[in-house]
Amino acid sequence: MNNSSSLHYVPPGKYQETRFEKIHNIAFESEAKGAQMVAEEIAQGIRASINKPYVLGLATGSSPIGVYQHLVNMHRNEGLSFKNVVTFNLDEYFPIAKKDLQSYHHFMHTHLFDHIDILPENIHIPKGTLKKENVRSYCQDYDEKIASYGGLDFQLLGIGRTGHIGFNEPGSHQNSATRMITLDPLTREDAAKDFNGLQKVPQKAITMGINTIMQAKRIVLLAWGEHKGPIVAKAVEGKISEKIPATYLQQHPNTTFVLDTAAASSLTRHFSPWLVRDCEWNEDLKKKAIVWLCQKTDKSILKLTQRDYNESGLSGLLETTGTAYDLNIWMFNQLQHTITGWPGGKPNFSDENRPERAEPQQKTSLIFSPHPDDDVISMGGTFARLIEQGHHVHVAYQTSGNIAVSDDDARCYLDVNTQVFSDHENTQALQHEIEHKPEGAIDSPKLRELKGAIRRSECLGAARFLQLPLEHLHFMNLPFYETGTVKKNEPTEKDIAQTVALIKALQPHQIFAAGDLADPHGTHRVCLDILFKALEELKNEPFMQNCWVWLYRGAWQEWDIHEIDMAIPLSPDQVNQKRSAILFHQSQMDRAMYQGEDKRAFWLRAQERNRNTAVLFNALGMAEYDSIEAFRRYHF
Repeated sequence: MNNSSSLHYVPPGKYQETRFEKIHNIAFESEAKGAQMVAEEIAQGIRASINKPYVLGLATGSSPIGVYQHLVNMHRNEGLSFKNVVTFNLDEYFPIAKKDLQSYHHFMHTHLFDHIDILPENIHIPKGTLKKENVRSYCQDYDEKIASYGGLDFQLLGIGRTGHIGFNEPGSHQNSATRMITLDPLTREDAAKDFNGLQKVPQKAITMGINTIMQAKRIVLLAWGEHKGPIVAKAVEGKISEKIPATYLQQHPNTTFVLDTAAASSLTRHFSPWLVRDCEWNEDLKKKAIVWLCQKTDKSILKLTQRDYNESGLSGLLETTGTAYDLNIWMFNQLQHTITGWPGGKPNFSDENRPERAEPQQKTSLIFSPHPDDDVISMGGTFARLIEQGHHVHVAYQTSGNIAVSDDDARCYLDVNTQVFSDHENTQALQHEIEHKPEGAIDSPKLRELKGAIRRSECLGAARFLQLPLEHLHFMNLPFYETGTVKKNEPTEKDIAQTVALIKALQPHQIFAAGDLADPHGTHRVCLDILFKALEELKNEPFMQNCWVWLYRGAWQEWDIHEIDMAIPLSPDQVNQKRSAILFHQSQMDRAMYQGEDKRAFWLRAQERNRNTAVLFNALGMAEYDSIEAFRRYHF
């Protein structure tokens, strides 16, 4: 983590953060802080470029949006002028028209160019409407144009799941120039959310080449979120390989990766810091190291020996306790005490070694669900257990989830309405919209309302199945989400106030919320940030002194074992019950539009992750369970 006022670049050869890392990188505690620092470096370069244009290479995608927002604010509030700036974008889909919502031409004007004083003739974005026979000469001209300005002064990059920079997919040569390229299937899958379906994503793109990028005087690559962690680690610590084009940046003389702590989490100094330096051994780090050692040696906790610790670089950990036996017993008890069949606390039993309090015996439990199905996908077994054990369970569906309903599903509901009811005028209008709306067009408010109603009806079905009173469902429809597109608005005080009001009205003893920050679409992260801000406002309320917050995962990934504070075992019957609750969300089954890189159906991925958690607990020496749902306590 770095809170300095600049990126503080360290040249290659002098960068010695660890022996594993081959690219200078800085991890900030938040994406916002990292984006601010990058924007300030760009602004400094613009201001310092007096006798020549400042030539800026730009990226698209979600990663640079925060940087562009800061640059726009500097222009508006600090007088930062872009009249002396020349920009070259990395890439563009092919074929695609400038006016298309998915084009990078549209993206750049929406997020940056329309809000600053850059001269239109200084903007260069690859054209997606060229005739194929003209592409090669156009690409040569693009590189020559960059060279005519003396090359790029600063190149901003993101990194794709394939390790691509620009659209230089695996197999791209180090000497490659600007050219047309066929997109990797994984890249097209990641873009499917923007095009409302994989089949609508272009097969090709025009991209700056590796050599073009490497000629930039300064390169900064941005990566945010846990889902970027593994590829960042490969790029920074792995061997240079055309299979991961970002590794070529190891040879660049002035490159920095700017990360948040989540994106840096797979780097050795964060994932297993005891291999890098002497550690200050707090409880979390102890648990992480012991789980790592068990998996490395393929042993359960109580079978670890002093030699295992010493030979794996953990002798310093042994010194904190004295013997391997004492350390093993401590860890075994820590893990065992997380397991409970009573997620609301077990009445009339000591809670000294249980994750939840015994009192009050009947709790008010409030489950926040970012989308209308995250409650049952991620904690459906615990949800059912709380109801069965007599707690007052409420569910707050934070967003409508309307954009995740396909036109085909909406059409099915309209067909039923046409056959049964007489409201033909509205039905026909919506049917006409679905049949004739342009590619990539935003749904009308009425169509979004219909799709939101489909999601609500699925929630009602699951609640009836779990025997939860329907008046305990709260459809918040937070305003930030209601854009009709994958890109959402920034949350405002309205979102926070709505959340504060619900918590105040219910005064819960327990809050469950999605801590699944690997969500590639960002809705989970935004919803959690809204909740955290609401809790900050409420923290001095008397009822909050008796409110515990538990974070669940499961839709995109699961908690690591050392992070788990409460583990709820599920029997085979409870697993089937959870699956049945998930299956009420029919619009999100086989054709789910935004399921991310995990292509399994949501019910299957949840079931297999829960089962895998149980297998890991068993391998560490715990009892053998069918499945386990896991939670981490958040201390506000």
